[in-house]
Amino acid sequence: MENHSQNGTEAPLKVSTLNCIDLSNPDIHQSVSLLKQACLDCGFFYVINHGISQEFMDEVFAQSKNLFHLPLNEKMKLLRNEKHRGYTPVLDELLDPDNQVHGDYKEGYYIGVEVPEDDPDAEKPFYGPNVWPEDGVVPGWRQTMEKFHHEALEVAKAVARVIALALDLDVDFFDKPEMLGKPIATLRLLHYEGQVSDPSKGIYGAGAHSDYGLITLLATDDVMGLQICRDKDAKPQIWEYVAPIKGAFIVNLGDMLERWSNCIFKSTLHRVLGNGQERYSIAYFVEPSHDCLVECLPTCKSEDNPPKFPPIRCATYLSQRYKDTHAELSVYNNHQT
Repeated sequence: MENHSQNGTEAPLKVSTLNCIDLSNPDIHQSVSLLKQACLDCGFFYVINHGISQEFMDEVFAQSKNLFHLPLNEKMKLLRNEKHRGYTPVLDELLDPDNQVHGDYKEGYYIGVEVPEDDPDAEKPFYGPNVWPEDGVVPGWRQTMEKFHHEALEVAKAVARVIALALDLDVDFFDKPEMLGKPIATLRLLHYEGQVSDPSKGIYGAGAHSDYGLITLLATDDVMGLQICRDKDAKPQIWEYVAPIKGAFIVNLGDMLERWSNCIFKSTLHRVLGNGQERYSIAYFVEPSHDCLVECLPTCKSEDNPPKFPPIRCATYLSQRYKDTHAELSVYNNHQT
């Protein structure tokens, strides 16, 4: 870990102070103000009273553990496909190639928007049928994950409405059909097996990265591990832990929203360091529809601040980002025989 001082004694952990947005707060102006401050500052904040019960969150975590506790040969039967659905083994993902010796010391499971194979939309890169374990292998697993996928999307839409107001847009700006009306929404279960990270040796639970899309909701267990870097250009970079809060989502902005807002709102570098304890988390990545054109928002440009990026289709942008960070599927051919 990198919180050691030069004389070898343990330095105190630096824990970030983040704003907390209460989605049940009737004072929307206060929520907008807190969120705007967070988005200008570090792009990370907590969301509480979001409408998903603690009882159900506990069930989702329990079912996540049930899957990851399966033998590796069972999990490899569920290996992710070219649509990024299914199981991702340890070291599959390499998020920070300049600093990581290997891939991330985590295993994961992708679940996207369920689209039947015979539906024309299944041709799109991030749509299609999911990879599900057989019900006898992990009973009730699919039903739990589909329910969570649906409920988390409603939370994301509620957060997006506050973001819209913070950007001086109409409250329903992101609710349009071409945006979150037909979103690319991906649930990812994550399991860190208890590896001790050592940045000096290039060993990380998850390498430093910023998220690709619009926003990410993250639920975690009570094991500390997530760190953020408010200024990626600082030398040396200063990393702060984000403390887990029971029942809260940690929400962060993705690169797409930074691009959309002409860099007014921040997408922040973050990573996971393992401390030897097992850790489980559940990430929910939310992006607009495939055909959504991401171009500078009207409220984020002026003569003095012209658009910094050309327009780009959402699907084009995301496909490239996924390709850049995941292993080629052919490396797993021996596991599938």
